[in-house]
Amino acid sequence: MKIYYYTFGCKVNQYETENLRQKLASQGFETADDPSGADICIINTCTVTSRSDSKFKQLLNRIKRIAPDSIVVVTGCFAQAFPEKASELKGCHIVTGTSKQDIPLLIQEYLTSRKKIISIGQHQKGESFQPMENKPSEAKTRAYIKIQDGCDQYCSYCIIPYARGHIRSKPVDELKKEVQGLARGGYKEVVLTGINLCCYGKDFCDGTRLVDAVETACGVQGIERVRLSSMEPEMLLDEDIERMSRLEKLCPQFHLSLQSGCDKTLKKMNRKYTCAQYKELCTKLRRAFNDCVITTDIMVGFAGETDEDFERTVEFVKEIGFEKVHIFPYSVRKGTAAEKFDQQLPNRIKEQRAQHLGNVCSRIRRDFLVSNIGKRVKVLFEKEKGDGFHRGYTMNYTPVVVKQAQDRSWRWQTKTVTITGVEGDHCIAQED
Repeated sequence: MKIYYYTFGCKVNQYETENLRQKLASQGFETADDPSGADICIINTCTVTSRSDSKFKQLLNRIKRIAPDSIVVVTGCFAQAFPEKASELKGCHIVTGTSKQDIPLLIQEYLTSRKKIISIGQHQKGESFQPMENKPSEAKTRAYIKIQDGCDQYCSYCIIPYARGHIRSKPVDELKKEVQGLARGGYKEVVLTGINLCCYGKDFCDGTRLVDAVETACGVQGIERVRLSSMEPEMLLDEDIERMSRLEKLCPQFHLSLQSGCDKTLKKMNRKYTCAQYKELCTKLRRAFNDCVITTDIMVGFAGETDEDFERTVEFVKEIGFEKVHIFPYSVRKGTAAEKFDQQLPNRIKEQRAQHLGNVCSRIRRDFLVSNIGKRVKVLFEKEKGDGFHRGYTMNYTPVVVKQAQDRSWRWQTKTVTITGVEGDHCIAQED
């Protein structure tokens, strides 16, 4: 039987889908590239915004239209956060939450009974990190490793703590084993990811911290790069920064979720830092790491955000000089504290602010790319599209394209190149 997989949302979801695909492949299930040719369709949902929900439902309707006889499995954050809505979805045969370990068994059960299965368990305080280890795959050149799950921050706009449960972490010895396996499979770069990555180790109650996981991954022979995914800015201690700065394999790219450059809005969001504290952390990181790049997420149009509040965010973005920014309009999530806030803004205002801030960030991004011209950099090459050009990323995640047609592949290779120009959202380079 063939299975079509579709993943919405973050790198954690992508990691979990790949783990599920590998398990089902070991049981003889093949992977389908399109739902029309699939016997089973598995949709791993995200519910961080209402737009995520809409995209999921659009895909579900498309699958029902083009593959009416396929078995549909819905799993992930939408089902966990809104179990009643998920259970009532038409055309779904198996519905589970964020715990995906039992999906292979549930598929076998459905194939036998042909009766709809709803299996959404509740997260419990003190639950353990689900054992999960991905194997090397030739389809990828960068491996993601989920080392943390859950969040206890409860930002006023966010549904994720309800979907993902309390914080829990992957034991260090299991992390080391997985990284070693990926290294043996030829991977040169791994990305440590989690729902609230900086909370790694907090549940162990023995002083283990994220920096311990980073040092473990960096210590594995064969791995050239270790990268960190999104982090909460208030949880990086000076000691952590000092220890990480000694790790040559750690990529100097830090995605520090900001959300707003206005203290009043941050407080209303229940974020745990001020703009001054955030700026101080950026300064420390740029001082500790050469060629440091700082990227972020910003939400515009939060409930009660005035024009003056928004302008403070714009000016703060200019002040920090983020190398890249992900901008998204605020959307009300049912079940969060912010759902009940007054002064909800119309979508028109949110879209206008997103466009304005996007234009500002695009100019800053362009200036950053141009500033790389003339630099000699090491690039790990990944993507090839059959056009003879080689595509990859530097240590600080600057995208680079070498416009020299070659007969041989550069994929999985690290080469030193000189950046000569900028085209679109990437740098152009030539081999030394």
